[in-house]
Amino acid sequence: MPGLGFLPELRNHGVDETVVERVKDSTREFFRLPLEKKKAVGIVKAEDGFQGFGHHFNTSTGKLDWAESLLLGTQPIGHRNMDLWPTELPTFRDAVEKYSLEMTKLKSLLMASMAIDLGIKPETLLETVQGKIQNIVFHHYPPCRHNADKVIGIPPHTDGLFLTIVLEVDATPGLQVSNDGRWFPVRPLPGSLTVFVGDILEVLTNGRYKSVEHRVLVDAERDRTTIATFQDACVAGMVKPLPELAEVARYISIEKHDYVHRQFQALTERANIVDSLKI
Repeated sequence: MPGLGFLPELRNHGVDETVVERVKDSTREFFRLPLEKKKAVGIVKAEDGFQGFGHHFNTSTGKLDWAESLLLGTQPIGHRNMDLWPTELPTFRDAVEKYSLEMTKLKSLLMASMAIDLGIKPETLLETVQGKIQNIVFHHYPPCRHNADKVIGIPPHTDGLFLTIVLEVDATPGLQVSNDGRWFPVRPLPGSLTVFVGDILEVLTNGRYKSVEHRVLVDAERDRTTIATFQDACVAGMVKPLPELAEVARYISIEKHDYVHRQFQALTERANIVDSLKI
C-alpha cells in the first residue's frame, strides 16, 4: 500500500461471507424502496457532518450528480442516530450491525500489518482510532442511458478520514484511481475488498502512506452499488505525524476540529487538504 495509496484487491480477509451477503441483500432492498420511503431517513446535520439519505457530494465539476447515498454512523454506539436506520426492511439494521463489527475487526488486522510495515508498535497506531467514529456509506448509481459522459457518480477526491474499505455489491465497473494525471479502472475480483489510504493516515505516517485521488463514473446500462466503511483517527485530538515517524515532520500539526473545517472547505473548492498541511 505505500506509494499506491490503496489496495485494489484485498483477498482472504476473513470477513464472514454470510454477513457480507446479508448486508449486500439489505442494501439492494433499501435502494429499491420508493423514493418517499427513502426520504423518510433524509439527511440531517450531525456533529461531524451529515447522516441520512440523499446526495452527499455536491462539489462543482460541471457534471450532474448521479448518485444516491445513505450515510450511517455505526461506531461507537453513541455515534448512531437510530432514527436514520431504516425500519421498512426487517433485516437491515441487524445486517448493518454485524457488518460494522466485521469491519471493526478487519480494521484492527490491517492496522497491525501497517504497524509492522512502519516499524512501530501496533498499539501506537491502534490508539489513534480508539473510540473514534466509523461511518458506513451505501452508494447507488443508477444507469444513465443518455449522455452518461455528462454525469458523475462521485467527483474526483481523496478520502478525508483515516481508512476506507469498499465492498462492491455488484460487478458493475465505475471506480477509477488517478496516477500521474491519468485515470485507471479498478475492478476487484468477487469476494475481495478495496482499501483506500485516507488523508489522516497520510499525515499520521508522515507521508509513508499516501492518499490517492479517485472517482466513480456512471454506467450507461447497469446499476452500480457499493458499501464504503470510513474510519476516523487522530493523535490526542490532533491531526499530526506520529512522533515515532516524525524525525523530520513533513506536515503541520492541526487540531481535529480545525482539520474538519478545512476538509469541508477543501471539498467545496475541489482542493487537496493534504497539500495545505505540508511543510
